[in-house]
Amino acid sequence: MSPFTSYMDLAMDEARAAAKRGEVPVGAVLVDAEGRVVARDGNRTRELSDPTAHAEVQVLRAGCAAAGSERLPGFDLYVTLEPCPMCAAAIANARIARVYYGAADPKSGGVAQGPRIFSHAQCHHVPEVYDGIGAPESEALLKEFFAGRRA
Repeated sequence: MSPFTSYMDLAMDEARAAAKRGEVPVGAVLVDAEGRVVARDGNRTRELSDPTAHAEVQVLRAGCAAAGSERLPGFDLYVTLEPCPMCAAAIANARIARVYYGAADPKSGGVAQGPRIFSHAQCHHVPEVYDGIGAPESEALLKEFFAGRRA
């Protein structure tokens, strides 16, 4: 078995780029079973005038397009913030193998908080979930972004 490689640093790069665009700083990276980065992006809801253009959805769309399939078994998703319920449902529908996320999201999370999408009987696929990876850096970026908005 090959050693674990985290792609959270790339997700953080995407989160920082999202913040520079005026988007909530969330970044995501999609990695195939061979460890190749298939897609990476950040939130683009404002840029695209699309409430579904969360970082996770952006990379799932790109990954599915590249694979020519609506399912991505064996793929890993790295995201800087706990996925919201919409993104968690999309992750389950795409059959993602593993989700690694940074900061918990008590207000809008859908994995360990709130509706806990992967725990529902209606959830047909439950990925392995690993939380807290790079959480301090992600939390700091989010706090800095929102503090700037409130100033």
